[in-house]
Amino acid sequence: MQISWFGHSCFRLEAKEGSILIDPFSKEIGLKPPKIKDDIVLVTHEHYDHNNVADANSEAFVIRNPGEYEKSGIQIQGIPSWHDNTNGSERGPNTIYVMTAEEITLCHLGDLGQEKLTDQQVEAIGDVDVLMIPVGGNYTIGPKEAVEVISQIGPKIVMAMHYKIPGLTVEIDSAEKFVKELGLTPEKLDKLKIQKKTLPAEEMKLIMLNA
Repeated sequence: MQISWFGHSCFRLEAKEGSILIDPFSKEIGLKPPKIKDDIVLVTHEHYDHNNVADANSEAFVIRNPGEYEKSGIQIQGIPSWHDNTNGSERGPNTIYVMTAEEITLCHLGDLGQEKLTDQQVEAIGDVDVLMIPVGGNYTIGPKEAVEVISQIGPKIVMAMHYKIPGLTVEIDSAEKFVKELGLTPEKLDKLKIQKKTLPAEEMKLIMLNA
């Protein structure tokens, strides 16, 4: 499996079973949107920096709500959550997605705004190999909350997202405070290539992809 990051919360997962694009954004945020060529497109919530699916192929399976889904052997579960810490009263709902392909389980938290996950959410998420988590604060959880959520889930690999990078006009923090709070030296890559057998066996890894 190969994982690419386009900035903000937008990732492409390329697996043997097919390709998934998560949270494609509008060019209004200052970054170049990816061309949507994927079998599956996931939208965690209906904000313009996460739901730009207008150019998706008509045959693409677009998922925008909680529930259980399957396409070409890829299993996807959407779990309800909140974009803020007040049960959605400020920024509405958010969907956490758990995906399984090539026997690897990945979790994308979207714009999670809860200070911590509920016991029910943790149970629904289950065992995770790769966790994509927002760390830039302001509109989502920040560094301290992100570290708490990571401890709740216990993934093998952490991938930071939704933080300030050059060109991005959304007012969020850089990843520096998160990296310091987590206490792991990040491995910086253009793309992450993983197999089930090469996942970390003991110590958790922090991966920072170049957009």
